[in-house]
Amino acid sequence: MLVYLIIINLIGIGAMALDKYKAEKNKWRISEMTLFMITFLGGGIGTIFAMRCFRHKTQKWYFVYGFPIILILEVLIVITMFIKGIL
Repeated sequence: MLVYLIIINLIGIGAMALDKYKAEKNKWRISEMTLFMITFLGGGIGTIFAMRCFRHKTQKWYFVYGFPIILILEVLIVITMFIKGIL
């Protein structure tokens, strides 16, 4: 599980960095849905870090609030699963 989280967060950082690069060069971009899907699949720490580090997507409220909300919900789900003995 830890290896998966490391990989998906690295993918999140890479996707945000690539999208920022493409935005600056006026090239084809990574879809917003793809960035949200990476976050939803466990890459929240990486995408939030990259958003702040590269100052990318910080003007869009649904990224500024959406990424952290997804991350918080995932953490709460994992905590609940530990409490219930599922994990």
